[in-house]
Amino acid sequence: MVRRHGASFDTHGPKSRRVSPRLFRHTAACHLLESGVEVNVIRSWLGHVSLDTTNRYAELTLRAKAEALRACEVGGSGISTVPRPRVAWKDDKTLLNWLNSL
Repeated sequence: MVRRHGASFDTHGPKSRRVSPRLFRHTAACHLLESGVEVNVIRSWLGHVSLDTTNRYAELTLRAKAEALRACEVGGSGISTVPRPRVAWKDDKTLLNWLNSL
């Protein structure tokens, strides 16, 4: 069934990839990782004994890597000046006062 329905999505060329059940597992693992699910939970869900096996599935995608790089950008000479989203803890006066008291 996967072969029949996935045939139209199979790509050919230097980065060809066949649609297979393993591709579904890998994709699901990447989406779970990107959604913040801990790798140990993914390991259990996939039925792996070792985290080493899971780590092969749960590679960060290019999109996640690009987002991480974007979060590190600073303004200035040719570098993006897109403002970073404000994080909630920076608005917590009680927490900030406590941190300043340390």
